[in-house]
Amino acid sequence: MSLFWYNHSLVVVIFLSLGLLTALVNNLTTRRFDQYPPAQHYPHLSVLVPARNEDHNIEACLRSLLAQDYPEFEVIALDDHSSDDTLLILERLAHEDPRLRVLIGRPLPEGWLGKHWACNQLQQAATGELLLFTDADTRHLSGSLRGSVNALVAEQADLVTAFPHEEVVSWGEKLIVPVISFGIFSFLPIRLARFLRWPSLTVTIGQFMLFRRQALEAIGGYEAVKDHLVDDVTLGRNLMAHGFEWRLLDGSEQVICRMYHNFNEVLEGFSKNVFAFFDYRILPFLLTLGVVAVAFLEPPLALAARALNMPLTTFPTNLATLAVIESYILWQIAYRRFKFPAWLVFFYPFSLTMFILVGLRSLVMTLSGTATWKERDLDRSVIRWI
Repeated sequence: MSLFWYNHSLVVVIFLSLGLLTALVNNLTTRRFDQYPPAQHYPHLSVLVPARNEDHNIEACLRSLLAQDYPEFEVIALDDHSSDDTLLILERLAHEDPRLRVLIGRPLPEGWLGKHWACNQLQQAATGELLLFTDADTRHLSGSLRGSVNALVAEQADLVTAFPHEEVVSWGEKLIVPVISFGIFSFLPIRLARFLRWPSLTVTIGQFMLFRRQALEAIGGYEAVKDHLVDDVTLGRNLMAHGFEWRLLDGSEQVICRMYHNFNEVLEGFSKNVFAFFDYRILPFLLTLGVVAVAFLEPPLALAARALNMPLTTFPTNLATLAVIESYILWQIAYRRFKFPAWLVFFYPFSLTMFILVGLRSLVMTLSGTATWKERDLDRSVIRWI
């Protein structure tokens, strides 16, 4: 075996070791809502929920929000031109509880993406000093509002975002959805990102975004990201770039979400935004997919090939074994933290392969301008090589 291939194998092991270090530190330092002391004052809070064709989700979401024990809050839901019974459900719930206000979405202006326009209207209608944007497919356990505000006040933050507990039921969900939480938790040094203050190191999760209204307005709100597919990530990066404080916490004990219900929904949803997460930069996107594929897929492939007496790779057996062990530990840390079934870690090569293929599909659909979401075409954005 040449020195080049040995060094290549060693680099893979070192890369996975750095990921393991990151995951361990994140596991020790990422705090939950319930780990903060009560705030001395609870500002008026507006909970904002955009909804388009969410008749199977919206009632459970809003009832969980209206059941919160926060001292002073309002819930505003906007029907974004739904073609199902979403509006009927909203009107019925508003009749039952006056704390719920229902808005009818105005026509979509040119240059805006649908959800961003809905959130912009919600922001304008809100009266709170604090603004919580959350999705219609979330459910909030009692105390989530109070706990998140405790965190925001204690951290002196301008944005608190959180990992929810992602429910996965179908095989398509189980194999692909957990990869997102795994990737963030394993390769984003969350606490270091706070101190380095590099916007590119921030990740904001749109299922739960608690803003100080003043900070959100200072960065231009949703109008500043009106045509960017990953509005959540871009808002967080804009906030950090303007000198505000961002915090990523663990909300999995109090916020539950089931993003998708089958493989087709997973495919459509991730095809919409995986490439957009990289700010439409082709080479960094492909490089990341390539590095991840080599680091996580080559070692188990090498062991499988040797077991079948098919020497397809020169990856040393001892280093391949170490790399596979590191990979299993990495996936196990994230899956345990976010309550995914532990046995799913044994399928990580399949999960990652499927995610990479979905990522490539996201690139192709963006380049061809064929990406859609919720029956709306998504405009082709500015695409760059680097």
